[in-house]
Amino acid sequence: MSKIGKKTILIPAEVKVEIAKNIIKTTGPKGILELDFKNLVNIKIEDSLIAIQAKGEGRQASAYWGLYRSLVSNMITGVSAGFEKDLELLGVGYRAIGSGKQITLNLGFSHQIEFQAPEGILIEVTDQTKIKIKGIDKTLVGQVAANIRKLRKPEPYKGKGVRYVGEVVRIKAGKTGAV
Repeated sequence: MSKIGKKTILIPAEVKVEIAKNIIKTTGPKGILELDFKNLVNIKIEDSLIAIQAKGEGRQASAYWGLYRSLVSNMITGVSAGFEKDLELLGVGYRAIGSGKQITLNLGFSHQIEFQAPEGILIEVTDQTKIKIKGIDKTLVGQVAANIRKLRKPEPYKGKGVRYVGEVVRIKAGKTGAV
């Protein structure tokens, strides 16, 4: 039995949720999100609560029960408040320039890297070394942050590279082992 799936989801006043066939649609002040869900779960709206129940007792139905509860909860949070991820650039000469849909990154290569954000994502460069990624789709925000981080992962000897704010990078000892 799913511990997450049992919890009901509260719908805020500014969010509207509709279910048609196997598609759930959430509309809020930040935008509109849709999700096509499998036939292994029942989604019911009662007053201002959403209840999700598994169809059957199988292991897969239980897994989808918790999954779809989390996805619907993230959709409601996204259209009402939105999501954001913060990245920081560490290294001599590492910086980001631009805002909106496209940024230019200097990451220690011989060339600059142009990064184009997908539809629904806004990228802000708050400082030359700080990047803020905003959007209503949690998975898309996380994927864009991971794609930017992948351009220059933090290296283990000096810690230079692109990392999430608050990420701890374990630093290895050098060749001599001296500290």
